[in-house]
Amino acid sequence: MPRKTVWTDGQDAQIRRLRTEGASWEVVALALGLARLAVIERAREIGAERLPANAVAFLDESGREPLPAGHGDSWGAINRGTSLENVPFQTPGDIR
Repeated sequence: MPRKTVWTDGQDAQIRRLRTEGASWEVVALALGLARLAVIERAREIGAERLPANAVAFLDESGREPLPAGHGDSWGAINRGTSLENVPFQTPGDIR
């Protein structure tokens, strides 16, 4: 029998944020490291089961070239919400 998940305010906020950004249930579950159905059930409990009207539409960029290391778009997305947020990317030659 699976263990009961003890939900935190941070997980609830992450569910709401990711859904507002247009993330699929698979992406939300992967970000939380939990089963898709568990995340969907929790979203129902907190009232975040549907994408809000202001949700970002998914942009298919599968054909574009990869961004270089440290590009502002990718670096910012990777570090958003972490202690490295707003810290500029440094290449090994830049480290002092």
